[in-house]
Amino acid sequence: VEKSLPEKSPPGRTLVEKSLSERSPPDRTLVGKSLPERSLPERHLSEKLHDQQQLSASLLPPPPPTSRPKEEGRKRERDKLRCKHKKSSKNGSSRRHRAGKSHKEKNRQILGNLDLQSKEIQSRENSKADSGKPTSERRKAEPMKREEPPSGTAKESHTSNTTVACSDLLKLRSLTDGPPKELKIRLIKVESGDRETFIASEVEEKRIPLADLTINNTAAEIVRASKNAKVKGKFKESYLLPSLSVKPQIRSEDPLPREKLNPPTPSIYLESKRDAFSPVLLQFCTDPKNPITVIRGLAGSLRLNLGLFSTKTLVEANGDHCVEVRTQVQQPSDENWDISGSKQVWPCESSRSHTTISKYAQYQATSFQESLQEEKDSEDEEINERGSKTETHSSTNTEQKTPHIIKFGTNIDLSDPKRWKPQLQELLKLPAFMRVTSNGNMLSHVGHTILGMNTVQLYMKVPGSRTPGHQENNNFCSVNINIGPGDCEWFAVHEHYWETISAFCDKHNVDYLTGSWWPILEDLYKENIPVYRFIQRPGDLVWINAGTVHWVQATGWCNNIAWNVGPLTPYQYQLALERYEWNEVKNVKSIVPMIHVSWNVARTVKISDPDLYKMIKFSLMQSIKHCQIQRDSLVRSGKKIAYQGRVKDEPAYYCNECDVEVFNILFVTSENGTKNTYLVHCEACARARSSSLHNVVVLEQYRMEELMQAFDAFNLATSTSNR
Repeated sequence: VEKSLPEKSPPGRTLVEKSLSERSPPDRTLVGKSLPERSLPERHLSEKLHDQQQLSASLLPPPPPTSRPKEEGRKRERDKLRCKHKKSSKNGSSRRHRAGKSHKEKNRQILGNLDLQSKEIQSRENSKADSGKPTSERRKAEPMKREEPPSGTAKESHTSNTTVACSDLLKLRSLTDGPPKELKIRLIKVESGDRETFIASEVEEKRIPLADLTINNTAAEIVRASKNAKVKGKFKESYLLPSLSVKPQIRSEDPLPREKLNPPTPSIYLESKRDAFSPVLLQFCTDPKNPITVIRGLAGSLRLNLGLFSTKTLVEANGDHCVEVRTQVQQPSDENWDISGSKQVWPCESSRSHTTISKYAQYQATSFQESLQEEKDSEDEEINERGSKTETHSSTNTEQKTPHIIKFGTNIDLSDPKRWKPQLQELLKLPAFMRVTSNGNMLSHVGHTILGMNTVQLYMKVPGSRTPGHQENNNFCSVNINIGPGDCEWFAVHEHYWETISAFCDKHNVDYLTGSWWPILEDLYKENIPVYRFIQRPGDLVWINAGTVHWVQATGWCNNIAWNVGPLTPYQYQLALERYEWNEVKNVKSIVPMIHVSWNVARTVKISDPDLYKMIKFSLMQSIKHCQIQRDSLVRSGKKIAYQGRVKDEPAYYCNECDVEVFNILFVTSENGTKNTYLVHCEACARARSSSLHNVVVLEQYRMEELMQAFDAFNLATSTSNR
């Protein structure tokens, strides 16, 4: 037989002791103590004798049983206990009711003053109560006393003890709030002749070493192992499941022939709207072997009104809307020259400024008119005399060396549903996996807006406008539609080769993650890296798969719209977590808070892919370990942790110094000592400011029970699809 008992009440206590301990101050025993002396008015001897008999009956221990048969003695003993318990419960409940009322009325005083047991305060309050209370009322309260201070009444004594106990409990809860502690006892039945006895044996809970935990363990086992773990310094373990990788195996040892270094880009031609919603299209686009896919004429198949995104419509809708402008040097798409024009380089410099949609539209139109005029002039030059060919050739070379400066309108925010309602509604015609918002999109479970990722952005271009080389934030997929009327040229490389490209950036002194760079194609070919190259025409949709390295240049005047998508696939989740951890190493902010997203997905989405389930479950396990170990460390150091639950649409938090995601346990300071502005820090940065966390408030956004319940409730779904 297994029985669970609270850890705070040791086994083997009798019912009398338990009943009394619930009604008396902690760590005090009532039996065997003498009552405090009290000055009372003269009373008749019969009254005194009567009171003494009542006190003896209610407080003194029962006399030892006489030598009678065992059964009769036990019965009488039980009857006495029942009577006494009944009487004390009645008195205690009425007293608790009065004391509870007093406690409620003085709640603010309890929190503000934790020294209510001091002699000065007690004597002051007791003297006030004594002077205002009739003698007959004090006499009536006397038989109900348990051990009291000499100058107080029963009501006051119990109130002060209750207030201190409650205040201590409040302090204790803030530190030890977590799963309730239990001492498990197994009662072993032992028969000896005609006698039956039980031996109480403590059940040893199974303790699993931290390194031996798996996703098959329960949350309680993970918490228990984390509490027993001996961790030196900051606890840091990867959220990536080490035994599982779904990346495709790509061999690049053997030199590839030139034609394989320019592989054909997968292009899909849709014959009907039904083809666009086929699950085969989703499988093809998210296949880890396909870094990029062009869906030709998707806008026509779905009857998308791309005119809603034309420059004319945009000016009419919100001409004053802000546009970020990048000033660049116009040059051929497969070249990138330095400022002097003497050699090709990787850095791709541009300066930033801002304008409005109306002003950029005017520049776009003027640029087009100038181009038409230049074409007309070049046609006129062909009529020149043959004798002036040499002179014309030299002047043309001079013009080519003179850099032509262009302006690229980028990162135009279309997130406001009131301003851009027709445009955003038109995009709902797309298949679910391509939409800005869907249940199968991880970015729809962030819980707040990430501009350009789970919102639409617009790009307004003239020929030569460049989007430099990059991988999407946290390696998420991306959707890009060319509005037209001109074309764009794309270059793409599989995620497998990103480290080699990063090494090239280091060699050319440009930061791979945050810098602006344009690869030299010959450098990539020499390293045996295949490059996909294709033209995106108006109405074409480009699907950029997870982690694909890509760079784009406009070959005509056009607008593009784009956003990110996080399909619930193991490949996408693995690459997102890899980049999340790599960003932390490189001190770069992860725009997507992956731990926050993982918990939200676990709570709200049924996952049927076994590999994806294992990856998410492992991340949750690592998160629980991190939270529990961090929590225990703070408690041991005596730091108070205050619970402050999350509210709807509350964003994820990042450290104000190092930009790392701060999940659950926040270290908060006030900026310049003001109460209006608060800054969140990670523990490392908070301790760098103050090793003892002085003037740092520690907040907890989830109770451990909440995380444990979510972890245990997250199981592999049996359905064939979770989208």
